[in-house]
Amino acid sequence: MLAVPQDRGEGNKNDLFKIFVKTPPFWRGLFFYIFLPVVLNAKHVKTPPIWRGLCQTVIMDLKLLYDIYLKNRIVSTDSRNITHGCLFFALKGDNFNGNSFAMEAIEKGAFAAIVDEDLPQHHNQIIRVDDVLTTLQRLAGYHRMQSGITILAITGSNGKTTTKELCRAVLSRQYEVYATAGNLNNHIGVPLTLLSMNNDIEIGIVEMGANHPGEIGFLCEIAKPDYGLITNIGKAHLEGFGDIQRVASAKGELFSYLIRNEKTIFLNEGNPYLLPLVSGDYIKIVRYNGSSGLKLVNHKSSPLLSLKASYGNEILDISTNLVGSYNIENVLAACCVGLQFGITADEIARAIPAYQPGNNRSQLINTGKNTVFMDAYNANPSSMSAAINEFLQFEGQKKLLILGEMLEVGDFSIQEHENLVACLKQQGVRNVICMGKAFEQAAKSAGYKYAETIDQLNEMLLLERPNGYFVFVKGSRSNRLEKVISLL
Repeated sequence: MLAVPQDRGEGNKNDLFKIFVKTPPFWRGLFFYIFLPVVLNAKHVKTPPIWRGLCQTVIMDLKLLYDIYLKNRIVSTDSRNITHGCLFFALKGDNFNGNSFAMEAIEKGAFAAIVDEDLPQHHNQIIRVDDVLTTLQRLAGYHRMQSGITILAITGSNGKTTTKELCRAVLSRQYEVYATAGNLNNHIGVPLTLLSMNNDIEIGIVEMGANHPGEIGFLCEIAKPDYGLITNIGKAHLEGFGDIQRVASAKGELFSYLIRNEKTIFLNEGNPYLLPLVSGDYIKIVRYNGSSGLKLVNHKSSPLLSLKASYGNEILDISTNLVGSYNIENVLAACCVGLQFGITADEIARAIPAYQPGNNRSQLINTGKNTVFMDAYNANPSSMSAAINEFLQFEGQKKLLILGEMLEVGDFSIQEHENLVACLKQQGVRNVICMGKAFEQAAKSAGYKYAETIDQLNEMLLLERPNGYFVFVKGSRSNRLEKVISLL
């Protein structure tokens, strides 16, 4: 096993390491890839103390670990999904310990496994560090700096993923683009995103999520974005933030980083919580959705969104496959980013309608019996209210609303669910099914149908067999509301 502790100021080891890194590359490679593994694996060989000291510091320089990464540029954190030649990072969580699967990863073809616990087996492809997660994050940050890729960071309460995908569609018209896959937007996902970018990538789009203060600032220190965009500020993750002012402060850590490092901000002037995050004398700002920069001229949503926007003397006429006018700011953000990067208005107008929403986000689905507005990937009080208000404006078919509870609302949970139900009742909405404990009291008081679990909800739909409805489905991801589609 190759030990790789962090620098603890042990003088003799540091001196040895200085000697090692000054060694010509050929001999260094010979030592690292041939001699060292033989010594470490030969049980009958007594390694002299001087070599043991050198072995323990040989990858203290992050560049040496980076050189190993560059051999295949593939990283994995799941021993069930090992690609031949990858680097396996043995992360730990509440219910798993990746160190236990390090040897399995090697046997499946990983080039090396990064661990932070002593293993019973000795193997020259096991690299010991003090903390695997920290090493993954440092390696990602180092790669970002070495690659020189232009990084656009996107965060916000709602619309992060839709905006990311729209930006990808627009920028891909002229550049090689890599964007965050799925929801890899946290302290593990952002490093994995960066390490997935190869030399061909010109622009990397990094989605950043957070549910506690300080997380966005930390992710910025890893990704070091050149450009940043906050989609909006709303009532999301109140359990971790406390109130909407703290949400704004936490998301604003992206702007703080950009200002501190004199980088460019894309500013949504239509969201009042964003304007105070930018000081009046900061000049590297590209504005949209307000009185300057890219402006909305008009729009319609019937139910697919289309809009017209102006930028100086240019007019952008945009159609989309997105449902709901609350997506206007997401579309304008992508248009603004595209224009800043030199994409023409015509190219933008072709790119955005080519994007097809998926993964239960703003999707319009015709099941043969009903038309379903499926927006069940996530939900918070702001996004839920906006989507419901939009849905109720659509004319035509009789309507059915299926609402799953909103999670991570904290102490505000019962009140926010009561507010939502009261608003529906006030508007005279009758055909509503609420699911989840947070809705129970409010739903029953309002006379709406109530199911505690997804199984109970499905049983209800199986009995009622709705037909000819325009159905709205929204709730937090863990409600698994996508399971109702087969019954609609």
